[in-house]
Amino acid sequence: MEKVSEKIHRKPEKGGAANILFIQAAVEDLPSELDGVADVIHAHFPWGSLLRALALGDEAVLRNLRRACAPGAWLEVVIALDPERDHAEIERLGLSPLSLEFLETTLIPRYRAADFEVVEYGSLPPSEWPQLQTSWAKRLRGGTARQLSFLIARAVGGGAVSVSQCCET
Repeated sequence: MEKVSEKIHRKPEKGGAANILFIQAAVEDLPSELDGVADVIHAHFPWGSLLRALALGDEAVLRNLRRACAPGAWLEVVIALDPERDHAEIERLGLSPLSLEFLETTLIPRYRAADFEVVEYGSLPPSEWPQLQTSWAKRLRGGTARQLSFLIARAVGGGAVSVSQCCET
């Protein structure tokens, strides 16, 4: 994070931001100082336990993310999996394909239960990935069979609550 965090000192037109905060913490154990501070949360190409939590709609993780959100904050989740290359990780995490049916019948209701209103969702072919300004998106773009699923949601409901009010971690 050290190299990336140095970019905040750039001029705003070159990607600098004086109000950015970098935290190294598990989403299951976010510090209470983050309650209600985020206007936008990007989870692009998560891996491991975060991938599992977002792809399955884990209640505790979604509630912790919601807790970090200011009222009306945006949550953008982008997941790209290749059934062949990522087979071992998909199996290890117990994931299934993020089909539109799964998004509509399972995932969106779970996000809604955590006080996120899903406003857009679907899949994007690699040709439309250039809008994702991440180095990982650039690496994955070339000729892969990865399915990119996305979900954009807005924080609604009661607002930020403390960890003790929110859920057991």
